[in-house]
Amino acid sequence: MSFPRCALLWARLPARRRAGHRAAICSALRAHIGPFSGSLGRVPAVASASSSASGGSKAPNTSLFVPLTVKPQGPSADGDVGAELTRPLDKNEVKKILDKFYKRKEIQKLGADYGLDARLFHQAFISFRNYIVQSHSLDVDIHIILNDICFSAAHVDDLFPFFLRHAKQIFPMLECKDDLRKISDLRIPPNWYPEARAIQRKIIFHSGPTNSGKTYHAIQKYLSAGSGVYCGPLKLLAHEIFEKSNAAGIPCDLVTGEERVTVEPDGKQAAHVACTVEMCNVTTPYEVAVIDEIQMIKDPARGWAWTRALLGLCAKEVHLCGESAAIDLVTELMYTTGEEVEVRNYKRLTPISVLDHPLESLDNLRPGDCIVCFSKNDIYSVSRQIEIRGLESAVIYGSLPPGTKLAQAKKFNDPDDPCKILVATDAIGMGLNLSIRRIIFYSLIKPSINEKGEKELEPITTSQALQIAGRAGRFSSRFKEGEVTAMNREDLSLLKEILSRPVDPVRSAGLHPTAEQIEMFAYHLPDTTLSNLIDIFVDFSQVDGQYFVCNMDDFKFSAELIQHIPLSLRVRYVFCTAPINKKQPFVCSSLLQFARQYSRNEPLTFAWLRRYIKWPLFPPKNIKDLMDLEAVHDVLDLYLWLSYRFIDMFPDASLIRDLQKELDGIIQEGVHNITKLIKVSETHKLLNLESFSAESRSRLSGTLKSQARKVRITKTVGVKDAEPPSNSPNTGKKSLASRLVQQGLLTADMLKQLEKEWLTQQVEHGKERTESEAYSKGTRRKKKEPDSD
Repeated sequence: MSFPRCALLWARLPARRRAGHRAAICSALRAHIGPFSGSLGRVPAVASASSSASGGSKAPNTSLFVPLTVKPQGPSADGDVGAELTRPLDKNEVKKILDKFYKRKEIQKLGADYGLDARLFHQAFISFRNYIVQSHSLDVDIHIILNDICFSAAHVDDLFPFFLRHAKQIFPMLECKDDLRKISDLRIPPNWYPEARAIQRKIIFHSGPTNSGKTYHAIQKYLSAGSGVYCGPLKLLAHEIFEKSNAAGIPCDLVTGEERVTVEPDGKQAAHVACTVEMCNVTTPYEVAVIDEIQMIKDPARGWAWTRALLGLCAKEVHLCGESAAIDLVTELMYTTGEEVEVRNYKRLTPISVLDHPLESLDNLRPGDCIVCFSKNDIYSVSRQIEIRGLESAVIYGSLPPGTKLAQAKKFNDPDDPCKILVATDAIGMGLNLSIRRIIFYSLIKPSINEKGEKELEPITTSQALQIAGRAGRFSSRFKEGEVTAMNREDLSLLKEILSRPVDPVRSAGLHPTAEQIEMFAYHLPDTTLSNLIDIFVDFSQVDGQYFVCNMDDFKFSAELIQHIPLSLRVRYVFCTAPINKKQPFVCSSLLQFARQYSRNEPLTFAWLRRYIKWPLFPPKNIKDLMDLEAVHDVLDLYLWLSYRFIDMFPDASLIRDLQKELDGIIQEGVHNITKLIKVSETHKLLNLESFSAESRSRLSGTLKSQARKVRITKTVGVKDAEPPSNSPNTGKKSLASRLVQQGLLTADMLKQLEKEWLTQQVEHGKERTESEAYSKGTRRKKKEPDSD
């Protein structure tokens, strides 16, 4: 029986007789709207769970399910067939029916069996109600059911099949949860690399601290092999091996995200290649592979690249270089591939000692000193104070171009150069050969971003401290013994404690969804945004105990940035994997502009890019100018990165590279004169350096950390002195001080000490302001400004 015929017969029946003929119409409705559990009669109180519910799997995080929009039906060209067959619906009556349907506990329970938790059920109902009420005409089947409910010829529960159909329209993942779980199953990753599993690899782990010669021995094997690949964490390290190989007469290519260099005249690939770890080829066979800094397999964002290289490189010998903390994990991972791990341990080649006295003042600096800071503001402040003392310093921090870093390192290393002091961030931890006598930690507090994207201030880890401290007294430098200390006494005791701790073992390796997996996800959820696809993929994913899914916040940031631009999924995925600094507005807007040009099929030529960055650019006059130039350098990096993925749309890579080299020279000139830039920036209030001295700030930070640790220890042994009395006037107040006291992080004595230090600083700055105002009062009228403190 056809559906129109069935509906016509149904409409001709008197309302009181329709209930008896429900079975006849039911089969036609099933054929029309698909199968559903139960009948058009009352929904049973207990229904069987949906077949899509995955047994034994964790329940999905439904807060990630973004409902799609189902627009109400407008006027139909054929008219309102349902109304013609029955009667027009009373919208007020329909609203009452829908509200009754929503409040039914049996319906809510049945919805839960089909994957609709309370949140999804509510959202689906709101959408369903709006669809019913706002549509000019409804489908015949639902119109008839609503009409019958109005006449008490059907039960309100008969709406459930239509409600479920609508819910699956706005939440398509409900229909395909099992398929999504299979696609996002990241268990047994060794099976992803059949070429590597087809051979029996020999795994050698070179374990040791910084400056122990572990990487040197691995590179010697690489150079003596007939073919090899070096995988490093930084472009600088890949460049270093590239140059070292070719200098030794062994042709070696260079492959990084932004650069490809082939040394053979005919363009043929050399037998050796030095690359960044993300760029290694896991299908090309090699005799020897070297994976540097293997402990970075735990990195929350990049760890997947080390996992891929470890499991996938197709080499007879795979040499791993890194901390001993990664040995156990690597051994476990290789056990799953049937490969044994040979461990070779190395000791530091030169002695290093932690001094018993802090630096305390920049007046005590000596040639070969390196002051390590963890913020640009501290870099600028320390550089300025060193310049005031008549000394010259080199500066290295993470956002500087590689060429500028090398130039600053060369300046510092040159014994004939007057520059004898280095001010740097932890960027010196790897990738640069520096002749450092003494490492001085200006602070031990490093800003970091937690899993929620919130900024946190935490002491550096033992691994980070060892990596940085190990730069002092390197075997190849002119200083054969290294020294480590801190800026202030309180930090020095904490530094000794950090360095004496064992390094936390590496417990898991990172994984990352591939473009193919995301495409398969998108096939099932075609109307879902890429950012939301990633969220759902990570939530549905299943991993073995030794693995974790890497943080994809940067990927999602880019996905949301270019979501409105019409691009194919594969192209969109590539744009989102482009490495950008999301703290740089110009870089972010450039990614957006590049994607927009691509979507219009307009090639990004050399001439276009020159106009876009407003070339020619000039040496910076202040710190802001320098930061702007660094951002432009990042934009050129982004162009080069994309040029190797979309050659036709980014055709002028060689010209852009020449332009970037010229820009690098301009930045080098600015960094060479950085103290002048800082001075100008302070004069024009473009740089907000703290009013009190850097030494006082560092000392205060160290005091807080040191004393906070003492309080924690006191609480551990059960001493209650740190707790405020219950009748204290601060009790019950919501001030920061009272909260810290209640949490045991501050004591009354500590508060008094902090108050004393603060008042002393206030008095000193008050005197300075008074003297300054007295001096300027007679020369010009000065507008009264609020206290900067």
